[in-house]
Amino acid sequence: MDTDTRTPIAPRRDIQGLRALAVLAVIGAHAAGWPAGGVLGVDVFFVISGFLVTGMLLREARETGRISLAGFYARRARRLLPAALVVLIAVATASWFLFNRTRGEQTLWDAVSAALLASNWRFAAQGTDYFADTGAVSPLQHFWSLSVEEQFYLVWPVLLIALLALAGTRRLRAVAAGVAAVVVASSFAWALVQTDMQATVAYFSTLTRAWELGVGALVAAIAPLLRRLPRALGGPLQWVGLAAVLASLLLIDPTGTGFPAPWAAAPVVATALILAGGVAGDPRHRPLFPLTNPIAVLLGDASYSLYLWHFPVVVFADALLPASEVRLWIVLGASLTLGLASYLIVEQPLRYAPFFGGMPRVPALSDPAPAPIEPPPAATPAPAVAATTRPAGWTPGTRYYPGQTRPSVPAAEPVRAIAASVPAAALPAPTTAAAAPTESAGLAAWRERFGGQVFLSTAALVIVALAGALWVTASGHGPRITLPETAPTASAPAVVGDPGADLRAELAAAVTADAWPALDPSLDRVMAASSGANPAHACFDPGATPDPASCSWGSGDAPVHIWVVGDSTAMAYAPAFRRIADDSAGGIRVTAMGMYGCRFTDVLVENDDPQVMAGCQERKAAVRAMVLADRPDLVVMSNAFTLGHTVAGQDLSADALIGAQRREAATYDMGDRMLFLAPPPQGVSLAACYTPTSSPRACDSAVDGTWRTMEAISESSATAGGGHALSSLPFTCADDVCPPFAGTIPTKYDQTHLTVEYAEHIAPALRQALDAMGLLEASR
Repeated sequence: MDTDTRTPIAPRRDIQGLRALAVLAVIGAHAAGWPAGGVLGVDVFFVISGFLVTGMLLREARETGRISLAGFYARRARRLLPAALVVLIAVATASWFLFNRTRGEQTLWDAVSAALLASNWRFAAQGTDYFADTGAVSPLQHFWSLSVEEQFYLVWPVLLIALLALAGTRRLRAVAAGVAAVVVASSFAWALVQTDMQATVAYFSTLTRAWELGVGALVAAIAPLLRRLPRALGGPLQWVGLAAVLASLLLIDPTGTGFPAPWAAAPVVATALILAGGVAGDPRHRPLFPLTNPIAVLLGDASYSLYLWHFPVVVFADALLPASEVRLWIVLGASLTLGLASYLIVEQPLRYAPFFGGMPRVPALSDPAPAPIEPPPAATPAPAVAATTRPAGWTPGTRYYPGQTRPSVPAAEPVRAIAASVPAAALPAPTTAAAAPTESAGLAAWRERFGGQVFLSTAALVIVALAGALWVTASGHGPRITLPETAPTASAPAVVGDPGADLRAELAAAVTADAWPALDPSLDRVMAASSGANPAHACFDPGATPDPASCSWGSGDAPVHIWVVGDSTAMAYAPAFRRIADDSAGGIRVTAMGMYGCRFTDVLVENDDPQVMAGCQERKAAVRAMVLADRPDLVVMSNAFTLGHTVAGQDLSADALIGAQRREAATYDMGDRMLFLAPPPQGVSLAACYTPTSSPRACDSAVDGTWRTMEAISESSATAGGGHALSSLPFTCADDVCPPFAGTIPTKYDQTHLTVEYAEHIAPALRQALDAMGLLEASR
């Protein structure tokens, strides 16, 4: 997200202000959802980074005739690593203690991937939807952009070195501009293709983002041409660019189609106009006051630390703070406080720390170059040292101000001038002790510059943190953290011997519980196991159609044979039907088969998994053929109750989806021996709501409107067209509230799917319901 500067070029105030605008837009989008296109601030950062880094490398090549990779990476490490490592360590540690174990471990691996500069590929491989409101967002998800930049800079400087060797210093800019143009064109073309095929991967991919850094590199490479433009043209170009950046942030919806390509081109080109106009216009950029005012420049200076800290604050606040009107202000205040403190305490001091090779000894641009000292004639005795009013320890070439008691860092050039102009015989022999004053002077200068800043900033951070903690606690807006306790045994419902009534009593008690019982298995365990613990998992995998014998339970001679088919919700019910078969004393055989992500409808509903899309239709046909050949006594079909769309992009309503399910079921020729079993209502993300110190009520969920609509349509269509429909509410919810546990068993391991243990737990109540409907009688 940032760059360093090697040569003594003062930072452009307009660029610092542009950084401030970009980081404020990103913070606003993440914390408040405004502006709509606020995340496009990252695209602005990419262009700025490409411009500044490329300009720095080209200046180095012009001034020295070479580009030092070691020097480049050392400067970037000093610039970026200290603050990033502090954030990674702090967030990983806090996540381990404040989140559930599964989410804590996930965050730890997110930190490792961020430290290895591979965050973007990790999130792409996980299929992370940057804009999905799942609740369980990684607090380190924003590190993807830093990984993209650093991956780009693993290649770009090496490429410039190769171009320098081939073209030489004089032609380097022209050749670099041509190569940058090729990078922009090829990367943008691939971004268009990838966005259309896999928008999630395109969002995180370095290959689809390299063109944005390449645009900045191209502007840097043609800077000499831009300087020839009339100065009067530079200011208007910047104003046009600024207006376009603002319009992009306000109007572009990155959650829609066409992002990152082609819509990211709008802020990218607009940023390039601001950078190019700054090269051609007023060197001090005075007319562009929205970007060059002192506040904007300060926020721009601290933009890197602000970016690092804001997203963890947003995620932790969402997990720990109750919803309230002031939560946004708490988030913004904490982000600003931590960001500025990180900039003043960590980022700046460690960047220039002498023990990390910092404090570059370069005079300011306004300082005149010191004149070389003429050597004395060989036969002339050394002149006497002239009297001076400067303090002891002063060396030629350093800046001095009246009243100064400690010398500033000596500049490198005057020292070399003295060594070159004085005969070797006249110079004192070097000793180890002679180097000590230089080192101590550099360290002393660093302490003088940053010591007070670090002390005062640390003190201010502590004061603000304590005052803020006291305020949120006193105002009732503080963290929803309670001491962990176990629900009293007396809260467990009495067993009455009626499976359905017992289960409803357990759910009702769970809805009113203020503390977690001693769950067995624990939520951490079921979330970690996910669907892998399901005995029918292999029967719902994409790929080759499984052998039905391996997906069956109960006696092969059982008089009643049941098939359970559908998507992953059917898979989640499979352990319940297995338990029914096991407890039937040889009377019931169950076969469960389907494919997760593949709805058993007569239209193909789009899914993000390419394997599911490739195998869904074939799996449905195979299951249909096996059912027709087997002629079972009952087929139970269960699919997700969420909306979707076809592969052609046509939206599918609740009516359309239930109708498509009914038509698919009709091909099984089961008549009234077809049961449509509703899935559990969508719940909240356990990974987000459950922490070791949270209340179980944080994980309660209501029955959503889409589920209700699809359930009502399913029941009415079953009544009208034959067959049966069974609601899942009696097994999962009480008074339209769905708790995360019943008795001492977690109900789900994610937002939708039943745990294996709970599916087995509801088996007696489910059998009771099937018996009441007369569906467990042999049909032949």
